[in-house]
Formats: sequence, C-alpha cells, structure tokens
Amino acid sequence: MPTDPHLDATGLLHAWSKGDKSAFDQLVPLVYEELRALAERYMRQERPNHTLQTTALVNEAYLRLIDVNRVQWQSRGHFLAVAAQTMRRVLVDFARRRDRLKRGGDVMLVTLDEARGVGQKEGAEFVALDDALTALAAFDPRMSEIVELRFFGGLTVEETADVMHVSPETVMRDWKTAKAWLLRTLRGEPHP
Repeated sequence: MPTDPHLDATGLLHAWSKGDKSAFDQLVPLVYEELRALAERYMRQERPNHTLQTTALVNEAYLRLIDVNRVQWQSRGHFLAVAAQTMRRVLVDFARRRDRLKRGGDVMLVTLDEARGVGQKEGAEFVALDDALTALAAFDPRMSEIVELRFFGGLTVEETADVMHVSPETVMRDWKTAKAWLLRTLRGEPHP
C-alpha cells in the first residue's frame, strides 16, 4: 500500500534535523516537483531573458539547503517555506551581482541606443522588494514570515497557520496588513 508522501517527507525532515544526511537525499525526490513549482513562480516574476533558469534555481537552492545545520523542521510546509526563502535569496544575490557588474565589473562598451533596449528594471524591483521585506522583518517578524510563506512559498492560509502555530484568522489579518505595509514602503510613502 502506498504511503502518504507528506508523511514520508515529515519523517525524513525529522531524521535530517537529527543529523541524518541521507534523509535529505531521500527527501528531495519527494518534494522536487513542489520545489520546481516554487522556482517557476519566481522565474515568472523575472525578466524574460533572465540567464538563471528554473532548474538552476532549484539546484542552487538545493546546494544551500544541504548546508543548513540542525534546523528543527516542523513539517513539509516549513521546509517549503525555507526553500522559498532560499530561492528568494539566490535571486536577490543574482540581481545584486548583476547590478554590481552593470556598474563597472566586466565592463562592456555599448552605444546609448543599444543600452536603451536593456531592461534593468526587474532586477532593481526584486532588490527593492527584498529590501522592503527585510524592513518588514525588522518591524514585525511574523508578518514578514507570513509573506514568505504565502507569496513566495505558495502555502495556503491553513498551511501557513499550521507552520506558524497561529490561527488562520491571524494569518489573514497579518497578510492583509503586511501587503499594505509593503506597498507603502515600495511607493516610498511614510508609515503611520
């Protein structure tokens, strides 16, 4: 009789938390499609000619996650939330590196007409969103985590409530407040 992959994933997460490195290798095939769906969601928000591909994003997140030491994994949802946050970090690092190169690293001469066609807006917007989320985390860590879980992790209200050990009503209230807070921040408006 087949077992529930979510239960298997939770058991493997607990084993990984206790230091069993092989548990992580067994876990990845169980959650790979969900990790890929997260990466695809991120990549849809990027510019069309982004040089980082979905598979590369999943692989980079995998490499970073494998080095995570002694996290007390609560559930599959908790793992996916951390994976989503890791993917966001990969993309932010990529955007910051690209902006650094744009300002003089690996200099390449182009005419103004050629430069007009190069879209830098998306990378800057992603970095601005990351900066706003960092500011939100300083203001209210729970709201920031809810944004991570819901927006980047793709978790439902109920899954987010379960991971955070709060009620679904609390998740919805914080979700609405966090979205308004982030919008004001991104627009450069002061907070009341």
